[in-house]
Parts: sequence; C-alpha cells; structure tokens
Amino acid sequence: MSAIKLIKVTVSVSLLLWAFFAYAQTDASGDPENHPRIYTGGVTAKDYSRSLKNVSWKAEIIAKKQERIDAYIARCQDDPNWLVSRLQMNWKTKHDKVYLRGGDFSHSAGEAPVPTVRFSGTRDWATAYSRPPLEDVQPYVDDERGMYLQHRETGQMEWIHPSKSGYIIEGINRHIMAIVEDAAFLYWYTGKKKYAEFAMPVYDTYMKGMYYRDAPVDLDSTKQQWVSGLATFEVIHEKIVISLSLIHDFMYHYLKDNGHDLDLSAAVFQKWGDQIIKNGIPDNNWNFFQARFLTFIALTLDSNQYYDNGKGQEYYLKHTFEVSTDRQIALKEAILNYDQQTGIWAESASYSMHVTETLLKILTLLDQATHANELQNFPIVEKATLASFQYLFPNGDIVAFGDSRHQPLPDNTFEYLIANYRKYGFSEKEKTITALYKSLSAPEQRGKGLFELFFYVDELMETAPQATGELIARVTSPTFYAPNVSWFVQRMGTGDEALMVSTAGAKGNHAHANGVSIELFANGQVLMPDMSKGPSYWHEDHRQYYARYPAHNTVVVDGISDSRAMRVNQPFTLDHHFPASGERSVFDQITFSKVSFVEPASQANQQRLTAIVNTPIGNGYVLDIFRSERPGAQSEHHDYFLHGLGQSLQLYQGNRQIVMSESGELSREGFLPAYAYFSNEKSTAADASVQALFTLQGNEAPDSHLKVWINGQQNRDYFSVLGPKSNALNKTKAPKAMIGQQIPALVIRQQAEAWSKPFVTVFNPYFEGENQVIADVTFTQAKSNLTAQMLEVKHDNQNTVDQIVATTGPNDMVKEEDFYQKGLLSITRETEEELDFIFAAGIAQYARDGWELLSIRKPVTLSIARVAEGYEIQNDEAVRIGVPLDQNPGVMEVYADGKLVATRQGMRNRNNPNRIDYLLEKPFQKVIIRKSN
Repeated sequence: MSAIKLIKVTVSVSLLLWAFFAYAQTDASGDPENHPRIYTGGVTAKDYSRSLKNVSWKAEIIAKKQERIDAYIARCQDDPNWLVSRLQMNWKTKHDKVYLRGGDFSHSAGEAPVPTVRFSGTRDWATAYSRPPLEDVQPYVDDERGMYLQHRETGQMEWIHPSKSGYIIEGINRHIMAIVEDAAFLYWYTGKKKYAEFAMPVYDTYMKGMYYRDAPVDLDSTKQQWVSGLATFEVIHEKIVISLSLIHDFMYHYLKDNGHDLDLSAAVFQKWGDQIIKNGIPDNNWNFFQARFLTFIALTLDSNQYYDNGKGQEYYLKHTFEVSTDRQIALKEAILNYDQQTGIWAESASYSMHVTETLLKILTLLDQATHANELQNFPIVEKATLASFQYLFPNGDIVAFGDSRHQPLPDNTFEYLIANYRKYGFSEKEKTITALYKSLSAPEQRGKGLFELFFYVDELMETAPQATGELIARVTSPTFYAPNVSWFVQRMGTGDEALMVSTAGAKGNHAHANGVSIELFANGQVLMPDMSKGPSYWHEDHRQYYARYPAHNTVVVDGISDSRAMRVNQPFTLDHHFPASGERSVFDQITFSKVSFVEPASQANQQRLTAIVNTPIGNGYVLDIFRSERPGAQSEHHDYFLHGLGQSLQLYQGNRQIVMSESGELSREGFLPAYAYFSNEKSTAADASVQALFTLQGNEAPDSHLKVWINGQQNRDYFSVLGPKSNALNKTKAPKAMIGQQIPALVIRQQAEAWSKPFVTVFNPYFEGENQVIADVTFTQAKSNLTAQMLEVKHDNQNTVDQIVATTGPNDMVKEEDFYQKGLLSITRETEEELDFIFAAGIAQYARDGWELLSIRKPVTLSIARVAEGYEIQNDEAVRIGVPLDQNPGVMEVYADGKLVATRQGMRNRNNPNRIDYLLEKPFQKVIIRKSN
C-alpha cells in the first residue's frame, strides 16, 4: 500500500474512533438512565409507534411478533415454567466447570449454587440428529445418558453423547432467547408488563447460569483452547450475545425494579467480552464477527465509570476499534486486510460478503449514535460492498470458488447502503442500488427482525423495472481480477445470451485445493458448477472430495494433484487478459485470460487460456486450452475434469454416438481418495476429435444443451461418471431436478504430457430448437510449431468462420502458408469471406491476407473491427498496422474520451506497395481508419 493510501485509511479510522468515543463520553450514551439505546437511538416508544402508522410492512412484522409471543405467553399461563424449563442447562448437576477434548465436549463437573448453562456439543455442526421443535424439547433435561434426539435417517429416538449433537444445544438456547428478545422489544413498544413478566425469568435464569459457570478447558491442550467462547466452540458463534444485549437494553428499568441483579448482568457481559477479546483467530474474518458481538456488549453496558473494574462502554468500544490483542485484531487494523485497490476481502465469495455485511452493520449501529456518516469515514467498506457485485453471475447468484456457494447478495447489504444514501442525500447512488436490489431480491418481504424495523428505510425509492442481467452489467465489468484470492472473471452479454467464466486459483481463506478451476454460466444457469464445501469442514466428504482437485473443473496430474485446503497460498499468475480488469473496451466481442500455475504435489507446469467469443447472433462460445506437463517424468498422465449440469452425458463423433463400456480404470492405487467418490463409470478410447453433450431437461422450458467440442489426441481415454451432488447449487434458482442429485462429469485422460498436446475444448451452449451457434470445429496442430493450436470455428449460419491460433506465450512463432504469428493468441473472423475483425493478444508480429501487425516496444493486444466508416482499432501498446491497399484505407482518426483529437495519414509501405502503414505510438482507446472513396 502506498504511503498516501495508508495515510487516508489511518485518517478515516481516526475520525471513526473519535466519533465513537465522543459519543461514548456524552451523557446520552453511557448513562444508566439512557436505556434502551442500541436500536432506538433515544427515540421514545410513542414516537416510534407514531412513525410506523403508514409503514405497513413494519407494522406487520410487529403484529406477527405480538401474535407469536402472545401464543407463548398463553402456554405459560398453565405452566409458568414452560419456556424457561426448555433452556439447555445443568439443571440437576449445576456443574460450573466445562471440559473439552479438542473440538468435542467431554464432560462437565463441579457445582454452582444455581443451574448453569450447558456448553455446546461440538465444533462440527454436521450431525445425524435433528433439533427438536421447542414443543418437543424435554423440560429440565439433565441426564447422564446425554441427549435424547431423533436420528434423521431412521426416525428413532436415541440417547447420545452431546458431542454427537452438533449445534443443537446452543441452537435451542439461541431460539429461546430470540423469543425473549422479541418479548423485551414488545414490552418497550407497548408498555405492557405481561411481556416483561414473560421474558424476565428466562433471562434471569440464563444470566445467573452463565455468571456461575466458567469458560471451557481443553483437556488435550489443542488450539481449541484459544477459540472457544462461553456458550459455543467458537467465539464467532456467540450470537446469543446479541439477544441478551437487547433484552438487557429494552428491559433495563424493569429488570432493575423487579429484583434482577444488574451487576450480575454486567459481570456476565464483561466476562463474555473478555473471552471474545482473549480468544479467536486473528488473521481472517473472525475479527469482524467478534467485533460485532463486542459492539453489542459495549452498547448495552454503561460508561466505564459505573464499574469498579472500569470495563464499560468505552473499554469494549476501544477493544473493538482501536486496541488489538493476540487473538482479536481491532477494526482499524483488520480493514487493512482488504485489497485496498479492488475492495475484495481475501476469502471465498460467501465469506467475503459476510465480512463486509458485518462491518456495514457495525457502522450502521454506530451511525445511529453519531450521525456522522460513518460509511464515508470508512471508505473501504463502500468500496468493498460495490466490489462484491463482481461476484455475481448474470442470474444474480455469486460464484462458488472455495467454500462459497451460489447465493444472492445479502439483502442487508443493499438495505444498509440504501439507508445511508437516503439519510445523507446520495439520491443517485440510492436509485442505482435500489433498482438492482428490487431486481435481485424480493424486497416486498423486507425482513422479520428487530434490526430491520429500526434501520431499514420505511419505503424504497420508486424505480423503473429493469432486467436483472442489464442491471448487473451496469455495476460489473467485462473482466475483473482479484489477486488476493486468485480469481479472474470474464463476462459477456445479458439475458439468455449471457456468458460468464469464473477462473479460480487457490489463495486466501476458505479456499480449496483446486489448481486452476473454472465455472461456466450459460443458458441462464451455471452449467459447469463447482461443488462448494462438504457437510462441514471436519467431515470426511469435505476433506477427501469437496475440497480436493477432482471436485473441480480442473486438471489432475498422475492422480495426485493436491495442496492444503482452507488457508491456501497456491495462486495462479495472470499472464495476459483482455480487456483490462475493471475497464471496458470499444471492442466488445472477445474477453480472455491466460494464467499459469505450478501444481504443488507433482510440480507440473500448467497453463490455462480461456476466452469468451461473441457471435453475430449475440450468442457466444467459450474457448478453453489447458496445458499441463510434469518436467522430467518418464511417464505421466493428466486428467481433465468437467462437471456439467444435466441429467445426461453422451459422446459423439460427428453424428455417431459413441457407445461407452462399463469401466473401473479411472481410479488407481495411490490416487487421491476423491476418485473413489465417482460412480457409474463408463469409458472409451478415442484419438480423433469428439463432442460431449450435457443435456439439462426442462419442464416447460426447452432443453438446455452444453456441447463440448474436444480436440483429438493420441493416447486419450474418456470417462463418463457420476459425482456427488453439488452443494453450490441454489435451491431456488437451479433446476429442481438437479438439487441433491449426482452431477455427471466427463474426465479426459491424456496418457502423456499435455503441454504440446493440450486439452482444447470449445464450450457451445444452446437451447433445443434454437440456433446452435456452432456448426463445426476443426482442430489442427501447426506444422511449424507443434505446441501451437489452430482452430477453425464455423458458425451455424454457415457464412461466418473464426480462425484461432493459440501458442504458449508471446515468444512462440507459427509460420504457415500465407500466415505468420509471433505471439500468444489471434482470432480472425471472416463473414462471407470478408474480414470482420482481427483480435491479437500478446503479439509481436502478425501477418495474414495482406494485413500486418508489428509491435514497437512490447507485445501488443489490439483489435481491428470492421465498422461502417472503415475499421475501428484499440491497442494497449505501440504498434504499426499494415492495411491492404484493396481495403481502401484513408485518413486515421484518433479519439480520446469519445472525442476526435487528431487525424493522420498512412504511409505506403516501401517494401510492399500494396499496403498502407499506420503508426500508433502509444495506447489508444479508439482509432478509426476510414475507407477512402
């Protein structure tokens, strides 16, 4: 980070801290009489109620809460202990000590004067048992046999040790306290004592039970000791703190007047805050989730002066924002882990979004107190929020590299931004975000919690209906590169024509061992999905399959490609791409990337070139060239994995379907255990080019097809298998027929190096009964350069042809009849034998059909596209362009920011009188060579 940027961040944080501490020191904040305050901001219940008269959706939320809580109160008329007895407590034993064995509960011991709160069962949330509805929870249960729960598969009730119960213990307590939280709010809102009388016994019992119970001790002295909370195995899961803080805040005066020991409550909050400060994982998202809990604890506590130990509001706010400890980094330092250029947090997309949403929530709470536009004081948060739109597929779901999954952006993210923009008069920003929010979500149902009641705007701004894909295109860019997570995305088109390729390496937290993998979006779906995470991070299926190479669309070398997962530093190198990340180009028919990577287990060199190519009808195709070789290996093989969404997978050569035989050759001794997860294996051998067809059958919609044109090579085996279900799929957007179902996969095995004989595929998505986009693909190996790949893609209209030449890099040369290329990639399109465009990337020299490109300083990336006036050009380096005389080249016009800034004449080439040369001495956004009359 530059010194100037660091100064800007430091100043912003300093302003934030000043505002917060100034707020904390005012009489209106930490005074015991100033309750409630966390959500209300000092507004009285009467004024708040008056403000909701014309806000039907908020009034409806409150009405539903009243109806729900009144029903629980009615239950307690016959049995006053109905709710409190369902708390998960050490009712009989009153144990005050908790002992763990690593990430599992072992036992409890000791004795307190009151029943104490039970600790959670295990750090691993995956369990074979169901959490019972509150009505079915046994009252006052405290049995040495453990917990009596229903097995999900058998339906039988069983006694199990708590360590087999996942999060059920904490889940029941959190559920109960959420009910009490609503009752506390209703007490404040209505003034009716019945809500406080209902809530107080549950709150009082729990707080006393936590006061007398110690923090857990790990008997095995593992790292677990440094991440445990008071109620759960991770300090980031202490969500019950929020409910307890709000109950304490809304009912403060009632508690004080009706016998609850407020000093005891304060001591519990302090103990909880101290545990959160002491424990954690300091170099990832935990800091933000812990900061959220600390903020609630701070705001419900009074000023430092009211406590003998001085641990009040200012103390915990300071540890939230300014003071770091060994395992809890203050926000002023934690935000520096954002990529200050891109705004991307260094974790997979789902987790990155959650971090930013959490930080937005903290700032929203803060702004309620300071009214100092904390979002502007913390600019990286807005940057990160807007950057998260880059994660979006055209259907509004995010990408699924690492532990991420296909899901929409959180509604809260939009709502927090909208509230800020409304409050501080940024109407144009509000309009843009509101339109996207309405398109992506269902804001007519805008929440059900207390936070929404207090912090969401009453009514959203009116916006004209717009297509989701068009709105997403407006807030994203054709390409985007996030180096801190090794992720590159390229997109083209909207609606049914939208294509997107997400390329992921492995860097940052919640990453997988996946090499260089891709997801492909087309036909309105993620047709080549990632698998996301397994049942839990500790589950064998996650560790052996979901987080490993074969679960991804990548290449595995000799069956052993692997690295660590979760916290990974195996990024690819982005060698070339177009257009520049975050920018747009006048030439919008192609996007591409070329990345390189060294696979760590085999030390194989790998390279992946992926391009989206648009066609005249608006539907595009995707080129994928994956090279892989193991230097010095006497024998080697490479497996290209392709997981496709669909119910069927067939192989063809021309119009003839290839009959595949049952097989057991995919997995061999010494291979990754992930290979054993595939079933229904069939295989065939083929040296010639083949086509794979994944078919996703629609109900009322036409069938969706993904045809994969595959180059032929000797020593190739093709495997058709079924893999485990994809946990990435969004149940509301993915085809229902595919939810929870096995995913078909094609595995292409190259029984030799795959560098000079790479995997070359063309992904051709289309709908049944509609234009198939591609009629044929011809693959050729250049005679002058055996590593170069030459493709001829014939469009379905039969009069458009794309000639593609791809090498391994800018220094490679291809010399064929009437063609010369020194450089990485060229794509030349002809329509009815007339040049449509030339796209050249990483090119030192290119010559074809009388055209010539010659870079001046560095290899150049440029396009020459036929337009009505002549030819439109963009270039990123100095270049000399030779135009055939028969194209009637005339004056050259140079544009900057859309305006004509200069005109020039070309020069006849002294060695070739049939060519006019033009010099572009630097990069230009747009140049037009007009045709002369």
